[in-house]
Amino acid sequence: SKSAARNCSTLLKYFQEHRSRFRSVIEHGKPSDPMQRPQIRFDGDSLKELEQKWPHAQNDALGYFLWFYCKLARQGVVDLDESALKTLSEFPRYFSAINYWTDQDSGHWEEEQKVSASSIGTVLAGLREFQALADEKSLWSDPALLNELPHVTPHLVDTLRVNGQAALDQILPCESLKPESGYRRYDAALLFLIYPLNVLTPEQGDQVLRDVTAHLQGLYGIRRYLGDSYWFPDYKEKFPAELRTSDSSEAKDIRNSHVRPGQEAQWCIFDSLISTIYGQRRLTHQRACAVEKARESLRLQSVYLNRALSQVTAANRDVPEYRVPEAYYLHHGHYVPNDHTPLYWAQANLWVALQGMERSLSS
Repeated sequence: SKSAARNCSTLLKYFQEHRSRFRSVIEHGKPSDPMQRPQIRFDGDSLKELEQKWPHAQNDALGYFLWFYCKLARQGVVDLDESALKTLSEFPRYFSAINYWTDQDSGHWEEEQKVSASSIGTVLAGLREFQALADEKSLWSDPALLNELPHVTPHLVDTLRVNGQAALDQILPCESLKPESGYRRYDAALLFLIYPLNVLTPEQGDQVLRDVTAHLQGLYGIRRYLGDSYWFPDYKEKFPAELRTSDSSEAKDIRNSHVRPGQEAQWCIFDSLISTIYGQRRLTHQRACAVEKARESLRLQSVYLNRALSQVTAANRDVPEYRVPEAYYLHHGHYVPNDHTPLYWAQANLWVALQGMERSLSS
């Protein structure tokens, strides 16, 4: 919890230092240039913004921060002083100013802008935690706070949640609907709305799991989405190094010319995630005395944990052993780990999955 508190508090400090980004959008409306939005990539040492052009229209990143900070504040892990509250209050107003439920953002994969269920759901989770925090701490009845934050009201947050939920229900089970903004039927980013965000109904969650495992699952990992050109076959030989770290929303057109159906990179973050989801379901079934459902959930929890463990690098690879890659991609006809090995995101998901299995085996 100390590490989580340090990270979350540092993110809060960053947003405090750059509140002008929020204020500008709130006062003047949504900018056409994503560089004018709150920036989600920055120098971690100095907390200064970077000059590199990047698709900073990422409502998911802002939603995750609001969700995480409010969650930790409810647990008493991070501070909730006046300065923190003022910064947190910028988020609902910002989401209102951009009409987040219809906003085209670059989302989890930092690519072309579109209206995405995964981004809407993430903001919805953040607003839910903000509202829960306000209710638990009686913030709505604090005269000093109301004087400081007259524009953040229960009505505003309720309205934002209702609009977001309606949009999410309309788009699901797809990731995005409208052809002009990028139709996508299947996307593994929707898994995050099951865990850790818990914003889907059981029926919606079941559909997402069926979609991902039936249409995106491969032998080595799970594709982000069909037609994904990131780390396409022989990526390093065919894609110039200077483009690999550039604005991915612009480089995607070049990447797409190389993609072949069925040859997408297979990622290592999702099998652990699915294992964790089934672990949670097992506990739910166990509490309800649904023995057969609990047994089946444990079986699937084990299947996906074993898949995740099989992704850990071995000694005969051209990378250090016992590392969790970002993804496996086709290199000269064989799937091998890509250069982003280890990937902390995949490593953390595996750690959570292992903890989940430990709980399942001890209960």
